[in-house]
Amino acid sequence: MSTGPNARWRIFARMGGKGSISETEDNGWCVIIATMKRIVQYLVVGLLVTGGCQKRPPSTSEFAAQRQEMVEQQLKPRGIKDERVLTAMGTVPREEFVPENLRDKSYTDRALPIGHDQAISQPFIVAFMTEQLRPQSADRILEVGTGSGYQTAILAELVKDVYTIEIIDPLAKDASARLARLGYNNAHVKVGDGYQGWPEVAPFDGIIVTCAPDKVPQPLTQQLKEGGRMLVPVGNGMDQQLYLLEKKDGQLVQTVILPVRFVPMSGAAATKK
Repeated sequence: MSTGPNARWRIFARMGGKGSISETEDNGWCVIIATMKRIVQYLVVGLLVTGGCQKRPPSTSEFAAQRQEMVEQQLKPRGIKDERVLTAMGTVPREEFVPENLRDKSYTDRALPIGHDQAISQPFIVAFMTEQLRPQSADRILEVGTGSGYQTAILAELVKDVYTIEIIDPLAKDASARLARLGYNNAHVKVGDGYQGWPEVAPFDGIIVTCAPDKVPQPLTQQLKEGGRMLVPVGNGMDQQLYLLEKKDGQLVQTVILPVRFVPMSGAAATKK
């Protein structure tokens, strides 16, 4: 029995009850084959679009793994040693504090924009400043510059109460709702000018500032307890230094510890230049 190409065409012809294939039948088969090819092409393109453009977001377990990787690869090798700080950094879900379209970058070693010309600091800076503050479980801490609330949450894991001030109303409201949703009931958010501090609930065991004035705000130093520590970036633009201030015998001992880059402090800080 012949099995060549001509034989196959004869089989198709016999199925139609004829001894040969007419021109009309030939054209019909060509149309069917061409249509099927187009359908297959559309299906392949659709699969490529679905697989390539709509990237699956990381799962909760994947974020947890990235968080631990951040601790092991970004923080410990760069000198972060305080076990309580490392535990807090490995616990707080940073992905909850960044915009949804940037969540896959939550644990990269860089700052990320959060809107309103503000940013969430890179994980190392958050860990470094927290460690330098030397937070104790009974402490009451003032934070100036709530942002998305990530630094607030890290501190809330470590101390009794965190009082945090944000001058941008939408950021403050979003951060307050986010912190409440995540169970940080010891984080107290206020809309206001952080340059003035929070005198109604002062003094504080520690103060951390996450925006840069061109000089240390005097009201903040007055709200720092004896023996307290304060971290504040000072300077303009690219020329900023992180200062550590310690209050000893009523006097401030000031140390420059690290070049940094933060968004400038607004409000009264901007008008006092």
